[in-house]
Formats: sequence, C-alpha cells, structure tokens
Amino acid sequence: MTPDEFYALLATFDIDLSDQQKTQFEHYFECLVEWNEKINLTAITEKSEVYLKHFYDSVAPILYGLIENQPVKILDIGAGAGFPSLPMKIIFPQLKVTIIDSLNKRIKFLELLSQELGLEQVELLHGRAEDFGQNPAYRGQFDIVTARAVARLSVLSELTIPFLKKNGRLLSLKAAQFEDELTEAKHAIAILGSKFEKEIAYQLPNGDERHIAIIEKKKETPKKYPRKAGTPNKSPIK
Repeated sequence: MTPDEFYALLATFDIDLSDQQKTQFEHYFECLVEWNEKINLTAITEKSEVYLKHFYDSVAPILYGLIENQPVKILDIGAGAGFPSLPMKIIFPQLKVTIIDSLNKRIKFLELLSQELGLEQVELLHGRAEDFGQNPAYRGQFDIVTARAVARLSVLSELTIPFLKKNGRLLSLKAAQFEDELTEAKHAIAILGSKFEKEIAYQLPNGDERHIAIIEKKKETPKKYPRKAGTPNKSPIK
C-alpha cells in the first residue's frame, strides 16, 4: 500500500487528511525505520507494508466507528512502536492518549516520536500494566483501552479492564479469529466486571483477516485485580 493508496482508502471512509497529517505519517515511517536499526521495534520496515499492516490496521477502530474525534481518554497497553494509538491520534488529534510499555527504550522512542510529530496530550509511562492498574491515578480512569496483539484475552482482560471507567470499552485488535480465546476468557471477563459486546471482522486491502473484540465494563473491578506483575500471564483467571 503506497501512501497515496492509504489516503485514498481513508477517503472512502470520509476521512480526508490534511497535508500536515500526511507529513506526520511520512515522518512516523522515517523515524520508525531509523530507530528500528537501534532497537527492535518491528519486523515490518518496507514502506508499503508499514502503511498497510501498521498504519491502516491501527486506525481500524476509527474506520469502523468505534472511536470519534472527541477528547476521550485512551490507554494503549504494550503499544511497542505506538500502534494502534498514535496513528489514531494523528487522524483524530482530540484524543487523549496514554501509553504503557514495559521497555524503557520503546518509551524513549515514543517520546522522541511524539515531539517530532508535534503530538500533544500524549502521556508515556514506563512500567508494567499490573502495577499501574493498582495506581488510583490510572485505575478506572479511561474511556477506551486498546491492545494490539499483546496477549490472549484471558490474560489481556486482567491487564486492561481495571483501567476502564464504568461503561468504558476494551478494543482488542486481533489478527486471527478469537472464538477459542473468548470461550477461555469469558469467566475472567465476568469476574473483572465486564461483558463481551461484539466482534467486528474485516479484511485488510490485501485480504488478510482482522478482528476487533469489544468488551464493555459494567461494574467496578474487584480490588485484587490486576494481580502482581507476571501473575496474569503465568496463571490466567479461570
């Protein structure tokens, strides 16, 4: 996917990028490739692949009407090189984005990237989701939590749901079908005070399948969750 093809596809969803936004995406790509030589950010570095599998894929929640250009608080868990939250931030500048990542080198990259792109209201936090999830400054504070290829739903639910406000939503972006994951995670989702709402299935322009699982928080998460760092992955809620 060339940049022009990317812009044209967005236009079919009534999203017309300004010259500034196009420049931001181009500079994002340049910074990603430059920094990827220093730290491992992504295995995908060819321009057409970055625009397709990182930029276009990341903005799917916008394309399918799950996020609007409003000052909502979005938390991105394990964003790595900033996906999916920063491409969405470029398109919808009003979004208030917080990113948590456990690797400080990635946070340093994201700090530089945000400055280079002129992105405001982006908060970058180095640490574990389990620790921040017990911090009153972040627990129960977000309208939306996004996660892209971070963990199975049974684990991801515990890492993300505690951050949501009541009626907030977890958007889990998956490459493959997740019916088995959902069956495995339903009990954990309920214990954490949430409910699976629906799935959006779609294809990238090259035919690759993608899915977004939408989970809504219905009531407060019990205080014991999330458990200490590492525990959700070693011992998912059954």
